[in-house]
Amino acid sequence: MIRLYFLLSAIVVFTLNFDGKSVSEKEINLVKSNTWFIAGPVRENQETINAVRLKMGIIKVNAKDNPVGEIELNVAITPSESNDGIPKNLSNDSKYVSITYKSSHLIKIQAREGNEAGTGCLHGGSHPRADLPASPKKFTTIKIPWSHFKQDGLPDGKPLNIHNLCKFNFVNYNPVSGAFLEIKSVIVQI
Repeated sequence: MIRLYFLLSAIVVFTLNFDGKSVSEKEINLVKSNTWFIAGPVRENQETINAVRLKMGIIKVNAKDNPVGEIELNVAITPSESNDGIPKNLSNDSKYVSITYKSSHLIKIQAREGNEAGTGCLHGGSHPRADLPASPKKFTTIKIPWSHFKQDGLPDGKPLNIHNLCKFNFVNYNPVSGAFLEIKSVIVQI
């Protein structure tokens, strides 16, 4: 009788959580799946970053000596061979982005939305953002709820619209010589 109870309980739990998709179909890892783009005073170019990504499964960016200007590393949510793709409409079940990274300095992560003009991800959408704290000694995994992304990083800033999400910009606004960022995964619940 006890075995029958456990069997029935397992069936109920399984059917309540079954929606026809496996966990891997509900998530994408942007390091594995998408082309990355870079701008600013870095040693690497786009081709180098993506060659290392494909070979080693990691994104690596290093500031040039005496860098001038900000460093911006970005990736579209919908796979694209250009820096501006089409927005992704994430499901209401999507709650956060999970990032495994190592960084010498604070990085601002912008979750860029599509623009109001209706031309998708071409420049002009809002840029709600959150912080990736420095983690220079070891890789850290952080889950950032979508509710933490606010316009200009302000507590009362406009929240992110996950139904019109274009890309992530990883920005070091004040790089110094020796600054680095390494990213092992950027996992988005879709």
